[in-house]
Amino acid sequence: MEIIQTLLATIVTLGILVTIHEWGHFWVARRCGVQVLRFSIGFGKSLWLRKGKDGTEYSVAAIPLGGYVKMLDEREGPVPEHLRSQAFNNKPVMQRIAIVAAGPAVNLIFAVFAYWLMFVVGVSTVVPVVGSVVPGSVIAQAGVPEGVELVEIDGHRVRSWEEVNLRFASRIGESGALTLAAISSASAMPTYYDVVLKDWNVDLESESPLFAMGIQPYRPEVKPVLGQIIPGGAAEQAGLKVGDIVVEVNAEPIDNWQALVKIIQQSPDQELEFLIKRGTDVRNLRVLPASRQLDSGEIQGVIGAGVTPPQWPVAMLRTIQYGPVEAVGVAFNKTVHMVALTLDSIGKMIGGVISVKNLSGPITIAKVAGASAASGFEPFISFLAYLSISLGVLNLLPIPVLDGGHLLFYGIELVRGKPVSERVQVIGFKLGMALLLSLMTLAIVNDFMRL
Repeated sequence: MEIIQTLLATIVTLGILVTIHEWGHFWVARRCGVQVLRFSIGFGKSLWLRKGKDGTEYSVAAIPLGGYVKMLDEREGPVPEHLRSQAFNNKPVMQRIAIVAAGPAVNLIFAVFAYWLMFVVGVSTVVPVVGSVVPGSVIAQAGVPEGVELVEIDGHRVRSWEEVNLRFASRIGESGALTLAAISSASAMPTYYDVVLKDWNVDLESESPLFAMGIQPYRPEVKPVLGQIIPGGAAEQAGLKVGDIVVEVNAEPIDNWQALVKIIQQSPDQELEFLIKRGTDVRNLRVLPASRQLDSGEIQGVIGAGVTPPQWPVAMLRTIQYGPVEAVGVAFNKTVHMVALTLDSIGKMIGGVISVKNLSGPITIAKVAGASAASGFEPFISFLAYLSISLGVLNLLPIPVLDGGHLLFYGIELVRGKPVSERVQVIGFKLGMALLLSLMTLAIVNDFMRL
């Protein structure tokens, strides 16, 4: 069932984003008087095909990993004399630029709409209160105490852990002072701290910028109450049941879930004696944790049990919501910030500050699409907006084959007053295709390594 849900979420996600991208090209092309021969969502054999009154073939194809708008063009075949004025290649360079740029532009406009919808409906989030500070971390060195609420980073207001994490992410690989403002329960006036960064690097595969800074977010205490028992696991074999409260392990008192997990992880293939409370009964059970090997080579113990989720204090939850008019500006600023962060990340990846191992391909996209769809409306819309921004920005990169490569050639034509030679364009497209295939291969390899 989960596989079907992931597959459907992926098809819906890609279908929406590809459709609006290609519709951007299509709409502007029609406004510029270009004859569109086919509007296709997907590649390969058509599963559905209809010819409209406008003469355009509308198609839904078998491979839902992209799409295309095929326009009348003398470079792709003979064009009758009476239709030459409707050919893409015969349009003024500014019109060709507008047609090519329309796809990525619509992706960015869609992101603004998606964020606007989120903010109008309301975004549920957790107040960014520092639970603990890792000793020796840059946050600890700056003197940031536990229990304070983060309200500002580098002059930008923050109201959720997502916003905090994104602001920290923008400083990866940099040096200098990061200014952080926080308030405490004792005072509503913010206290400012200067966090000194020096070539601050983060291994994004293993930790988030938030944890790399040395901040552990506040979390309600998690009681050692079993909320899930995996069939066939060590917990089920030992007789543990949902609702059991773990009181002791090997005569050591257990006060919270983290303490229980720590003991289990440190005891692969070593029998443990559990003292549990089940209703009014107290009983002893012997549990033999299985072992699993992490990517680092470390062996950990597991018993196949999950925790009962804790209840958050009402004061630690907030809803970020705006009126329809105010939400437009907020959504626009959010989109601009995400575009800037995407470009910054690409630049840092090219410079070697961020590892290329962070590139993701279709498998990761499918997994996140499925997970976000399962989590509800807000996470799915947020993921759609982020992916739409990524699609728009990446398509604008000056790489031949991509929209940005075409815009590069048309920009040169605009300056020179004549088109770039066919020979140069062909060489550029071959190099662009080689680069694109290399990046796609690397992204897919990264996907499989994550599996």
